[in-house]
Amino acid sequence: MPQSLIRACLVVAPLLHGHQTVGEAVRLLAGQELPALPVVDDTERLTGIFGEREFIAALFPQYLGTLRSAAFVRASLDDALERRLPCRDEPVSRHTNTEHVDVPEDVSDVQLAETFLHHRVLIAPVVRDGQPVGVVPRSSFFRALAARLDELG
Repeated sequence: MPQSLIRACLVVAPLLHGHQTVGEAVRLLAGQELPALPVVDDTERLTGIFGEREFIAALFPQYLGTLRSAAFVRASLDDALERRLPCRDEPVSRHTNTEHVDVPEDVSDVQLAETFLHHRVLIAPVVRDGQPVGVVPRSSFFRALAARLDELG
């Protein structure tokens, strides 16, 4: 049964536009049960994804991502947030993950598994002619795989 897991896991997600602010994107994302949303350009073509990871990266200094531990950093959360408060007015396009993680509608379950294995993303946008038609959350795909494994024995 090709694509059966993908069809069961596909979620229609709201789209973010690159010109929207990080603040707008975070408010929209916080109201969803998804960890990230597709970002599109003015022609509705997918340009990437913006989610929890991208928001955290926008909030904190870039060097934090290169550290093994931030134990020596003594700034309080509020201090860090106040310093990066202007990021909420930055365009979401500045913080979009542009890694190629989208999959076509006719992708196989195995191809989708490969996408999740090779990329550190929590959703895979599903596209038709470059435009998103939905997303497959990695957590939903995992649960569907686990259920299929149980069914098989």
